[in-house]
Amino acid sequence: MSVLQNAVKTSEGVSLNGFLLSPVVEQCSGCDRVRTFEEQDFCSSYPNPGSKWTGGRCNFATHIKTQTAAAAKVNPLKASKRAAKGR
Repeated sequence: MSVLQNAVKTSEGVSLNGFLLSPVVEQCSGCDRVRTFEEQDFCSSYPNPGSKWTGGRCNFATHIKTQTAAAAKVNPLKASKRAAKGR
């Protein structure tokens, strides 16, 4: 079942549930949320995907991996005490 199943082509563009959808931008290529409707690609999560990229990266992007923080620093003194206790 397509997310854009109820979409309708109007004179203003493509409308879905009262929202006017804008086509995806270049940064969206490769995202799992991109759906095709009448030979154009649209985001299934946000009606105006271009505005999601203005502040950096889109928080809906599935094709961009976030960098995880480094492992938490362990205090060597506490680590040696834990090891001595057998934890």
